[in-house]
Amino acid sequence: MALARDVAFPSPYRRAFFLGLVAGAVCFAGTLYWLVETMTTFGDLAPPLAVVAAGLLVGYLSLFPAFFAVLAVRFVRVFGPIGLLLASPAWVASELGRQYVWDGFPWELLGYSQVTWLPIAQVASVVGVYGLSALLALSASVVALAIVDRGPRRIARRWTPAACTLLLVVCSALWGRSRMAASALTSAGEPVRVAVLQGNVEQGQKWDPRLVDDISERYLAMSREALAGGATFILWPESSTPYLFERDITRGGAVRRFAHQGQASVLVGSDQVEPVKVTGPGEKPSSRLYNAAFLVKPDGAIGAVYRKMHLVPFGEYVPLKRLLFFVGPIVEAAGDFTPGLDPVLLPVGSHMASTAICYEVIYGNMIRDSVRQGSELLTTITNDAWYGRSSAAYQHWDQASMRAIENGRYLARAANTGISGFVDPYGRVLDRSQLFERKILIRDLRFLTGRTTYSRVGDLVAWLSLALVTAALLASLAAR
Repeated sequence: MALARDVAFPSPYRRAFFLGLVAGAVCFAGTLYWLVETMTTFGDLAPPLAVVAAGLLVGYLSLFPAFFAVLAVRFVRVFGPIGLLLASPAWVASELGRQYVWDGFPWELLGYSQVTWLPIAQVASVVGVYGLSALLALSASVVALAIVDRGPRRIARRWTPAACTLLLVVCSALWGRSRMAASALTSAGEPVRVAVLQGNVEQGQKWDPRLVDDISERYLAMSREALAGGATFILWPESSTPYLFERDITRGGAVRRFAHQGQASVLVGSDQVEPVKVTGPGEKPSSRLYNAAFLVKPDGAIGAVYRKMHLVPFGEYVPLKRLLFFVGPIVEAAGDFTPGLDPVLLPVGSHMASTAICYEVIYGNMIRDSVRQGSELLTTITNDAWYGRSSAAYQHWDQASMRAIENGRYLARAANTGISGFVDPYGRVLDRSQLFERKILIRDLRFLTGRTTYSRVGDLVAWLSLALVTAALLASLAAR
């Protein structure tokens, strides 16, 4: 058996890469299993092709834990068991790679597992979700060190890191509990009554021309009910209008009249088409399609238009389109969108809010940038009908909630089929809907101007982890 193992894995680095790849495949296949159903049900893709497309994404993401495993083995072989302490920054560096390499897909980072353990999750207000990932990876690595670093003379080296890490975790939990008990942010700033509308429009009905007026009236009726409940800022979900809001004078005009008559700000999710100027003879007219959010002010005018910047791969565009030509039906079903270029703040009265459309809320640096530019309230609009009743909608909600903790802001979320709701600056859920129900949620939130440490320093822990890993790797090469 030993001989067979040596033949299969002639190098410890190859073995580490293979095991990391397998571990990554198990993790991401279990996390992203819903992609297959989404692509077959709503993308008109044959099940075998959907499995291939999802498998390609899972395989790509699995490369990051595979490279992490190689780094961990390298550090242990060169520096000895104490090299296990470098596993934490190596893991965080691999997660940072998932955000920036290629188009980025930082879905379900390790730190998100703590979003419901609120005393520990408060650490994100200082170091962000990457800091939480670092803390969890460090906790695991010191346990591994205590197990593998044997010998009576190594007791201090085995248990000192574990004791220090345990103290760090306990202090973090106690500090987090104290922060939540004080809840200073819940009495700061100016209050605003916000409503989120969950129209619960089935994906297959959304673009049925026979239902355009019914869907339009549904959201207007829900908006009138929200207005009667005292809401002054009303959120519609992503792509909630089965028409082009900017171009439909009749239906879009009805929304503007409602905002004017009710003296409310309304955030509407809708597609936007922008013609491309013809620059030369013989060039055919074309246009760009954007996934956008329109802020209608109380005077009925459009106060701002935000265009989604991070598009969903295999949902709103196809990466490597020429190579992956067989997934074309997905884009035909969802639309071939163009990414927006600039973050845009939304004027709500005398204050500024910001929004993120669908899965781009998982980009913590993007939400932080909006706070740096002056956002006092976080909003996100989405259409999670694509996910069905899978765990994806719950994963999405939890990741959005982390943004509230990181930035010390209230978060309002409007989702077509759920989950919609409100989160306070400490990650506490104030109210939330169930999946696939028509629901109006109204809550008093607050515009906040204070800044958390994370909103000031950003993903410093992640970048320091990358620098430390790079330095350690260079040192290991020099030690050969």
